[in-house]
Amino acid sequence: MQILESLTLWDSEAAQLSGTLEEYRTMSSRPLYLQGGKGRGRGRGEQPILQNRRGIQPINKDQPRPAAAKQLQQNESKRGQQTHASEERKAQASAILERTRQIALESEKEGHLLSSEEEDDDAIDDDKLFSTTLLSYSSLVGDKSGDGLSRTKSLFNDVCKSGALSCLICISSIKRNDAVWNCVGCYSIFHLQCIQQWARNGATLLSVQMPSLAEAAAMSSVPSIVEQHWYCPKCRYELSSAECPTHYLCFCGKETDPKFDPWLVPHSCGQTCGRALRPECGHSCVLLCHPGPCPPCPQVVKCSCYCGREAPVMRRCSAQYWSCGKPCGHPLTCGRHHCQQPCHKGLCSTCPRQSERPCLCGQETVIRPCADAVWQCSRVCGKVFSCGNHKCEKVCHDGMCGLCPRSLERTCPCGKTKATLPCTEDIPSCGDTCGKKLPCGTHRCMQLCHSGSCGLCRQMVTKTCRCGRKEKKIQCHQEYTCEIKCDKKRDCQRHHCKRKCCDGNCPVCEQPCGRTLNCRNHKCASRCHSGLCYPCIATVDVSCKCRATVLTVACGREKRTKPPRCKELCSNPPDCHHSTRQPHLCHFKECPPCTQMCSKPLQGCTHVCPSPCHTAVKSQAPVRPAGHAPWEKYTATAVSLVALPCPPCKVLISLECFGQHQIQQVECSRLRPFSCGCRCDRLLQCSNHKCQLECHVVTGALGIDKAGKECEECQQACEKPRPSGCRHWCPSLCHPGDCPICKERMRMACHCKSSTLFIECNVWTSAAEQARKELLSCQAQCPNLLSCGHRCSATCHPGPCPSEQTCEKKTPVRCPCRRRKKDFPCHEVQACAAVLHCDERCQAVKQQKEKEEAESKKQKEEETKRRQQQELEAFERKMAGKRRKRREPTTADVEKLPWWKQSTWLTIIASVLFVVVSLALYVYIV
Repeated sequence: MQILESLTLWDSEAAQLSGTLEEYRTMSSRPLYLQGGKGRGRGRGEQPILQNRRGIQPINKDQPRPAAAKQLQQNESKRGQQTHASEERKAQASAILERTRQIALESEKEGHLLSSEEEDDDAIDDDKLFSTTLLSYSSLVGDKSGDGLSRTKSLFNDVCKSGALSCLICISSIKRNDAVWNCVGCYSIFHLQCIQQWARNGATLLSVQMPSLAEAAAMSSVPSIVEQHWYCPKCRYELSSAECPTHYLCFCGKETDPKFDPWLVPHSCGQTCGRALRPECGHSCVLLCHPGPCPPCPQVVKCSCYCGREAPVMRRCSAQYWSCGKPCGHPLTCGRHHCQQPCHKGLCSTCPRQSERPCLCGQETVIRPCADAVWQCSRVCGKVFSCGNHKCEKVCHDGMCGLCPRSLERTCPCGKTKATLPCTEDIPSCGDTCGKKLPCGTHRCMQLCHSGSCGLCRQMVTKTCRCGRKEKKIQCHQEYTCEIKCDKKRDCQRHHCKRKCCDGNCPVCEQPCGRTLNCRNHKCASRCHSGLCYPCIATVDVSCKCRATVLTVACGREKRTKPPRCKELCSNPPDCHHSTRQPHLCHFKECPPCTQMCSKPLQGCTHVCPSPCHTAVKSQAPVRPAGHAPWEKYTATAVSLVALPCPPCKVLISLECFGQHQIQQVECSRLRPFSCGCRCDRLLQCSNHKCQLECHVVTGALGIDKAGKECEECQQACEKPRPSGCRHWCPSLCHPGDCPICKERMRMACHCKSSTLFIECNVWTSAAEQARKELLSCQAQCPNLLSCGHRCSATCHPGPCPSEQTCEKKTPVRCPCRRRKKDFPCHEVQACAAVLHCDERCQAVKQQKEKEEAESKKQKEEETKRRQQQELEAFERKMAGKRRKRREPTTADVEKLPWWKQSTWLTIIASVLFVVVSLALYVYIV
């Protein structure tokens, strides 16, 4: 009831909001340059225009300035009043909108499923539209209305879904109100402008590639020769230039520029399709205007089976041809048997039976299929002609062999002379020139009449190469080609021909195109071509967050396509401690906060938290950006999920005091044991005294009046005898019954004397001899060393360590040359049973080392001798040399020195400096 009231209020306020917003929109919808006059920069009128921000007022040229100022003040005051009124309406509309939003949120919390994703496009009930479109077809077909409609339904869903269709040419989504064109071959949908540009480019490219064909068509009377074609970008379906779309038509082609109607299929007219069905049966499609191929014909016709023996029955027109399953019975081509196959379509197959059939000459007989009874063997006939001199040379044949070919009229080898001679004689040569045309077709044979081939033409002629650039005199039967490479471009207009001596008909380019397609993801795999590449036909699946709803789009469109609307529930794992989230639709953004009851067990009690979920609450905390000093101020914050603690439990619990004297009602969170202040008054364990303490915690009591562990004990010492072997006194005070077992720890050394053990007195006194040995073992490895040098492998034990003959430690053993190494058990090494001998490689290594040492020693001796020889030669050269006399400098050398290096100038400068310094000192002293 509350939801209905909220919706009613929402509708009334929404209507008021729409009226207010419409008034506000109308008030500012008319542009300033249309509210009077021509506006700024739109020409000069006959009168000057005084323009303000709110309107345009024409004034007269002769109007004085004060009147114009007064008019301007009036306009300004009027503009202020209108602005104030519009601001009030805008504030009122905003308040109503905010109130309706709050009402919608409250009604949504009452029980509706939450949707975390807003839809921009108007929703279309595609299931209802599809059922409406198939209404006429379903009435004829019945329950089998879905047969043969898979392709139509797939295109239907793509048309109805926003963003599902993409134009392969521009890789942009096809909206519901865009002008489109659909291919008659693959039924793909393209933008009308894109397909028109595609058709123009294709026709232009074809006319450029075939100029000779166009010229031939212009001279001929057949116009179809120059008819230009273009192809569908997806299926390569060939279309003529006359089929280039010029108008935006619906799917059935009845209506031009169909308007979008949310109750009809986008791009359709809503009328019956009426297109001729394929294969042609004389009927038309009964669906409403729809995308994709028309379904099979649903009409009912009267038809018979393939063989025509069964009576005609009523069947669907699309399945009117049927088989009765009985033998066909039609006579086969052999003329002997009848077809035994079940009633089938088309002509009967060949006869499958076999029989013995003779060849044409009758010399051989084989088993052959009945349908292929006539055959020839490989034998030559060999029958003697009527002349009695020659035999028939034909391969197996029927009928008579005929006359001898040599008994008829014959000609000489060149064919100029005819004669009739006996078959035993050969016709002689006529002696004339042969004159037959040679294989070149230009010259004739110049030999005398001869038998056999005339041979090749050997005459020397001047031939031009295929490209026509060079000439050469060669024999007529030879072909002349030059080495010049063709520099023309091939049909792709990108690569050169480069074929030697090309005749102008350059071959097609065989290189791959390799240009990036319009999807920006793939490259053109066709051979190199001119013009635009065919668009990428690959598809990409765009799915929702949970991947339950998938939308197939054209390649390259996946990054710009909005994910499809999913009707499944959100599958994101909860952020809080609950096992599942509150039910809401699949989305990409953050899930709404959980509002379920916490139901988390409270700490310290058995109750659950009744508060709303608070284990994943958003919290903003200040974050210091990188590079900021600790003393600098910053305002950056980060949002994180924080688990808040559960509030304290408020459930009332009945609680007794420590001594069970009183009962009080306490909140569960404040549930604490308490003392009532009375005396405990419980009988102590000694059964002689009562506890005199204040009410306290009592545990382990045998009854309500018996003392517990916390009660005071009797202060007298226990004097009962101790067990055998125990040297300690009873630590308890006066008590009833037997004394407790002795818990005192005895300090003892282990067998190996490496550890000190502490054993309880009662454990030691109650243990047997073997058990005492086990108690004195520290369970560590024995630290003693065997005679072999290894540590004892047994655990801490009494007595001597085991013999070294049982030592299993691995010991490395080397061969005499110490190259080989192998590990043996220690007891085998001690028994000298582990011996490792040198092998052949050891001997080879040893010899190699000796050889290297000898060579090294020899090199050192030679180096020593060489060094001594060098020192000796150096000494001899030093002793044999003469000391040169020092040459005195001459006057010319002195004159060549600069003036500052000559002794005369140095003496003069020194004297001058001495005089100057002496005068300075004298002046300073005076």
